Amino acid sequence: MTVHTLITDLQTRGMRLVDPRAGAESRRGGAGPSDHKAVTIDGMTVMVPVHTAPAFDSPYLVEAPDEKGRARILKDGAPLAEAAFPAKPRFTDLSTADGIPYGHIAQLHSRDVLATTVLQTCIRYESRKKTCKFCSIGQSLAAGRTIARKTPAQLAEVAKAAVELDGVKHMVMTTGTPKGPDRGAAVLAESAAAVKAAVDLPIQVQCEPPEDDSWLRRMHEAGADSLGMHLEAVTPEVRAEIMPGKASVPLSKYWDSFEAAVEVFGRGQVSTYILAGLGDTEEAILRTAERLCAIGVYPFVVPFVPISGTPLESRPAPRPEFMARILAPLAQMILASGMRATEIKAGCGRCGACSALSAYEKLGIRP
Repeated sequence: MTVHTLITDLQTRGMRLVDPRAGAESRRGGAGPSDHKAVTIDGMTVMVPVHTAPAFDSPYLVEAPDEKGRARILKDGAPLAEAAFPAKPRFTDLSTADGIPYGHIAQLHSRDVLATTVLQTCIRYESRKKTCKFCSIGQSLAAGRTIARKTPAQLAEVAKAAVELDGVKHMVMTTGTPKGPDRGAAVLAESAAAVKAAVDLPIQVQCEPPEDDSWLRRMHEAGADSLGMHLEAVTPEVRAEIMPGKASVPLSKYWDSFEAAVEVFGRGQVSTYILAGLGDTEEAILRTAERLCAIGVYPFVVPFVPISGTPLESRPAPRPEFMARILAPLAQMILASGMRATEIKAGCGRCGACSALSAYEKLGIRP
């Protein structure tokens, strides 16, 4: 089995762990790759579901690591590959002067990415009629594993420590959507400015398209190097069903803001997160990706993961074959448009840990 096929399989089926304590802790709830654990396979660190319904029945079992931190991946009992787990980051052993653990302010994603949700509340999540049905942003807050609002000073303090202690290479700042037309751009701008004043660290900010596109330039001028505005679903029907609140921002607004953002951040420095498996067909996803590539937006397609405690917790993950039929042509499309994951300054696309897309890109790169 090739590495890109194995990663695709693991990210849709999940894996079981003989020793759940190996490496850095797995993540439950919250924003970003929830119910996952980071694992390194053939030099690539990826996020693999471990606390989801598919993972509990996965044919993949990862043995306890040996004294060198290596572990075998078994499929149906047969050895298949070798894996390793990134070590627990040292910055998470620290706390702020007022006693807040650094890990409540930001987390390590993959092996060298610092990630934070600046606002751990969202106007969509607070309403049953408006919530995105895949989202678990409020779970980690309810469990006491994070705080509702991370201040610019706190983010700067933690980012500086993460760079100095753990060699973090870039940072992702996302946010729940607050009330107001900026849709989170204001808090992201002030947060990016504070981090850049403390440490030289590339930053991606992520929010819904602000009503006024001038916020895009304001975030860039504050220190954001790249921008994520996430579609998640690409067709109006699926958007209305899966994320009724977010669907009130029409697709036409996303396309207008994508074009405006590329003018500010540059081709390949604007990205969008697309969750394959919510109901969009592979043809719809690839058609949307083709349009995104044409205007210089990186389409980061990842498999939907059913997260415990959400309305979609019982929805099956997409089949590995479905993902392969999307990712293989998508990688070629991205390369043909002159973009690459490795050239994104910061963010999910550059990290690549939640999808096998970057592995498919490597297959398509000609020397």
